[in-house]
Amino acid sequence: MAHKFEIYKDKAGEFRVRFKYNSEVIFSTEGYSSKAGAQNAIDSIKKNGPSAPVENNG
Repeated sequence: MAHKFEIYKDKAGEFRVRFKYNSEVIFSTEGYSSKAGAQNAIDSIKKNGPSAPVENNG
């Protein structure tokens, strides 16, 4: 699979989500205290991401 979400535990013990495309990290999230919180972030991105506007500040 060329793209995927990963939930991982950082050095501080918080759960984070990163989105990878061909092994390259495209973005990562803030830390969450629970794995469920990280999963909720993924669900929100999947639900709201496709319709999110693009803000061009360039």
